[in-house]
Amino acid sequence: MSIFKLSSFFLLSLFLLSDADAAIYKGQNIFIKKCIVCHKNGENFVAKHTKAEWEKLLRQDGKPLGALHLKTKKAKKSWKYFKSQKYRKKSKHLREFLVEYAKDSGKIPLF
Repeated sequence: MSIFKLSSFFLLSLFLLSDADAAIYKGQNIFIKKCIVCHKNGENFVAKHTKAEWEKLLRQDGKPLGALHLKTKKAKKSWKYFKSQKYRKKSKHLREFLVEYAKDSGKIPLF
């Protein structure tokens, strides 16, 4: 295999696996630790939106979801979290969890 083919394969693999480290169970843990305080009934909350809606809310490292919370006085307790680097870094896990159990997934998360 030539160096060019090998490097192309490596770069393509890296590109395709960029979100492969996101995990549903990590997202569920984040939801339990950070979200369930305000969104009491987790099953109903997760099923509020379709997969596409969750994807849209959690694109760009979760900026749209964070902005939604930062606009709401009712969510004031969560503002520090949604402004944090920790949230942006872990939002991919939260996205995986919320998309997996979205309204149109037919699945129900176990809490």
